[in-house]
Amino acid sequence: MSQTDLLPTPIHLKFDDPSLLPLLFGDHDRNLVRLEQKLDVAITYRGDLISIDGGIENANTARAIIEALAVRLGQSGSKSGTKRGARPVTEIALADIDSAVNFALHGPAEATFLAADAQTLPTWKRAISPRSPTQSLYLDALQTNELVFGMGPAGTGKTYLAVAMAVWMLKQRRVDRLILSRPAVEAGERLGFLPGDLKEKIDPYLRPLYDALYDMMPGDQVEKRLESGEIEVAPLAFMRGRTLANAFVILDEAQNTTPTQMKMFLTRLGENSRMAITGDLTQTDLPLGAKSGLRDAVETLDGVPGIEFVHFNHKDVVRHPLVTRIVQAYDHRDRPLLPGGETDKS
Repeated sequence: MSQTDLLPTPIHLKFDDPSLLPLLFGDHDRNLVRLEQKLDVAITYRGDLISIDGGIENANTARAIIEALAVRLGQSGSKSGTKRGARPVTEIALADIDSAVNFALHGPAEATFLAADAQTLPTWKRAISPRSPTQSLYLDALQTNELVFGMGPAGTGKTYLAVAMAVWMLKQRRVDRLILSRPAVEAGERLGFLPGDLKEKIDPYLRPLYDALYDMMPGDQVEKRLESGEIEVAPLAFMRGRTLANAFVILDEAQNTTPTQMKMFLTRLGENSRMAITGDLTQTDLPLGAKSGLRDAVETLDGVPGIEFVHFNHKDVVRHPLVTRIVQAYDHRDRPLLPGGETDKS
């Protein structure tokens, strides 16, 4: 990067309808503040004119993001114009800023962000869109492959997006039912002595799957479909001996399966069905020395036609920004040391 790239380069944007700018800026200009923090730029405005100061590359990225967000609000910026097919929104949230920056770091900010917006999955309660390039690839993989492995750290949307795709396919009548499963392995806790019947004992293991369902469907619909069997949430052990046809099947926390369990689950795939396998190989709760069924499947199935592997990393974390830093810290600690004591940065 040349020295001129680092010199302040004011970029000016003029908007046709300044009445929509408060929606773009957010309460107390929080969206602009987040964009400034993410891209190390200074953004000021007066009336319908926005000025962006900073390095040329970052300032241009901020400009493209603001224009892309303006398109989502139905407002045309100085050059963007109104694009047909953009999903209209009534406000811009901090998550939208983070998402736009994630896409901007991997390509032309406006084009990639709006392209991802076109991947929106309308569920019964909300529209789900990818928030990073890897999430976008993941949604593409889930739509085009019968078996997809989504692997990576916590907070990257592996399970949530898989449930979103499943709910969308159910709504579109592309499948007849949803089957969501997890291995019942404790992460240091003991639930076997809790009171209640089998369902009440197992439900704590499956709560994240219920949470995703209730986030995308009205509660009464979830309950009705659970009762009818149209949605089934069950531990992995209940899958043995079954053929899962006309269904979208999700196995969550797959790193806690054994190779035998994983093979059993994968061979349940029936006619007109899809499977999504999600997990994080760094958070295995199996007994010490036991091989993860997820790792075994990755090694065994690599290169098999019809199967796609999508790998997430800390850049795809869409939870609280602190989660990204936590994941980075653990990744740095767990990297192998090179001769001489240096950390492997590959």
